[in-house]
Amino acid sequence: MSKFMVAGFLQMETIVKVDELPLPYKRFCSEEGMIDLNIGGAGYNEAVALRWLGNDVDFMSMVAKEFALEQYNHALNPAQLDLDMQYVLPVLDGMPSAIILYANGQTQTFEDVKCIRHTQYDYELFERQIPDKDMVLISSCNFCRPLLELAKKYNKPLAVNVRSMRKEKVLEKADFIREADILYVSEDDLDGTPYECLEQCKELGNPKIVLIGLGEKGVLMYTREQNSVLEYKPVKTNEVVNTIGAGNAMFSAFLHYYVKTGDEREAIKNALLFASYKIGFVGTSIGFMTEEQIEQWKPLIWK
Repeated sequence: MSKFMVAGFLQMETIVKVDELPLPYKRFCSEEGMIDLNIGGAGYNEAVALRWLGNDVDFMSMVAKEFALEQYNHALNPAQLDLDMQYVLPVLDGMPSAIILYANGQTQTFEDVKCIRHTQYDYELFERQIPDKDMVLISSCNFCRPLLELAKKYNKPLAVNVRSMRKEKVLEKADFIREADILYVSEDDLDGTPYECLEQCKELGNPKIVLIGLGEKGVLMYTREQNSVLEYKPVKTNEVVNTIGAGNAMFSAFLHYYVKTGDEREAIKNALLFASYKIGFVGTSIGFMTEEQIEQWKPLIWK
């Protein structure tokens, strides 16, 4: 069992299945099974995935002052996963929320993260919990910034989900890219090509590994040690229902296996399996394979 610290957003998510996007005007629509309500957010999704794979996880985030976190987590989590919520602090004036529309492989997201971008997390709590961790995984959001310094101070490998690398986002995320040992970026939020994005990551920092999610085309992986860039095609274990959250799932599974084995090529294969199963489910924080299931599938995919 590896020990992870995960810091990032937790939000309420309302996911709505629609016939097409863009959505044509319709005054009223009533359909059974059309709406899914759950807890999500990149940080929460990654923490759940890592816990599902058997890791010890400290999840650091913030929610609304009056949000009944344990009640919601228990009611909405079908597996009743024992993710410890003691480091999710009820300090925000409102609850971060998102509405996600999806249809035929397309998505449209409306997000309101309330005041979380301007609220600081408890620095002493970050520093108290970091010393025994095998890996620190953070999102590139403001309240996670203190962990850039703390990961270096305590010599902890740092993985960063920067996701977006649009031109207007790069400057505000430059410190995250500079300090990261492992980076994850999503192709669906780039100005240029994935290869141009990779070069930009290398210019801004000195990452050991960069993963760029390519959606239905798979993933691009750069490793500094071998100075190699490899493209891995996706695998299929499930019918595609909703792809939101697949990148969080893949990145989490990659880190799990990389920390466990030190083999990035084996880790990315397992991570692709993990993500391929997850996209068969609607919610962003459900639909995860176990290690045993991954081992059963591997010989069927890679012979």
